Amino acid sequence: MIDVAPTKQAAPIIKYVGGKTKLLPELVKRAPKKFGRYYEPFCGGAALFFHLAPGRAVLSDTNVDLIQLYATISNDVEGVIRQLRRLARDHDEGHYYATRDRWNKAKMSGTARAATFIYLNKTCFNGLWRVNAAGEFNVPMGRYENPTICNPDALRAAATALASTEVCLVDYREAVADAERGDFVYCDPPYAPASATSNFTSYTAGGFSADNQRELAELARTLVDRGVHVMLSNSDTPFTRKLYRGFTISRVTCGRSINSNAEKRGAVNELIITGRV
Repeated sequence: MIDVAPTKQAAPIIKYVGGKTKLLPELVKRAPKKFGRYYEPFCGGAALFFHLAPGRAVLSDTNVDLIQLYATISNDVEGVIRQLRRLARDHDEGHYYATRDRWNKAKMSGTARAATFIYLNKTCFNGLWRVNAAGEFNVPMGRYENPTICNPDALRAAATALASTEVCLVDYREAVADAERGDFVYCDPPYAPASATSNFTSYTAGGFSADNQRELAELARTLVDRGVHVMLSNSDTPFTRKLYRGFTISRVTCGRSINSNAEKRGAVNELIITGRV
């Protein structure tokens, strides 16, 4: 087992829908104090990972650009900083839309693509990452007075945290297949729809369906039976509560500022679900 020493240096380097920065105190309160390897499928902005700074970890997601970003930050953070400084220097409306076009149409190196991902994320409307049916990023520029586009200290701190981390482009089932007794798995999947009229199949681009939610709950039970510490986040719905019957379920309130629907921003109720042997 390893002791976990939370760090104030490393923090998410991008904005991400469903990010857990505001929920960190509640998550940390329920996380094990000691564990073997840390796993975070559906890693997104990876707020809990950066806060815990575990010595051994596996971050995974099915978003290829997100995973390439973390891999590039780990391997060439100074190159990303140089590219990002150039993007920040030239930032204006025309530059934003020209850069967005290049992102959608041109082939870029790993370092250039990672820096461009951060630039668009920091300057687009409300930090929203959205693609159209053709897979093209189509969010307009945000109306920020002076956005912080390049933060070298934050990027270097992230690189340090990622140095001993395995970053994988795999789905959640494959990501945790080798988790062992004493390891810690935190899952922050696309949330179950909060209303009965919501459509599971269209609620995320990846189509995380009701069946996927059931499969994840069964996987969580399998991991607990294996002796793995498990923690999950999800929406507070009767469907979710039924899925995780027998787990410890806590309702928490979290502020949400990134959502394509303005009515869904603000304070919402969520669940933190934990299970361990």
